[in-house]
Amino acid sequence: MSDGIAGEALPDFAVRAVLALLPRPLGELQAPGDAAAEVAAMRRGAGIDAALRTAVRDVLRQRGYRPTGRGKPSSEYLANAAAEGRWPSVNAVVDAGNLASLRHGLPISVVDADLARAPWTVRCGADGERYVFNSSGQEIELGGLPCLCDRDGPCANAVKDSQRTKTSAATKRVLAIVWGSSRPDADLPERTLQDLERRLQALGAETRRMPTV
Repeated sequence: MSDGIAGEALPDFAVRAVLALLPRPLGELQAPGDAAAEVAAMRRGAGIDAALRTAVRDVLRQRGYRPTGRGKPSSEYLANAAAEGRWPSVNAVVDAGNLASLRHGLPISVVDADLARAPWTVRCGADGERYVFNSSGQEIELGGLPCLCDRDGPCANAVKDSQRTKTSAATKRVLAIVWGSSRPDADLPERTLQDLERRLQALGAETRRMPTV
């Protein structure tokens, strides 16, 4: 088991991570029954503060990535989905990450920690790097985009996570990443991770912080 996640140094870039051991395979866990009510309560104010939106996009574009259109941060997609009443429900763990993302406005990745094989690092994608992000085989270009990488290469980022390491009914260990910025609120990544930890623990998971270097 890895003791931490080595990271590429980027100005204002803030990454937080937690490893969660589920009490049973993910397919046997039930999402909190109040998720719909929580989304509804946040729906009226759904949207990301302009300063935060700009800050997150700024940290993603430092090596040339363009976080616009279909390549914008996943937190923006979730905010729009909530505002339009089309909230996506995937599974108990992904839903927990999405709710924490919606509440705090930062992108969150959730990957199967037994498919994303340690050691883990965070680095910007190289020109020409890409991966498949859904079951239809669609790909995302990763050049310049900060990504979580395992021994086989990039597997998650603040925009779209890789299909090869996504959670399934058989998932027993989860690695969750909060992608943030030290602007405009340096404490926001930590508060977001704390919220995510509470949600995972409410599912019966044992959680352990993963230091990011």
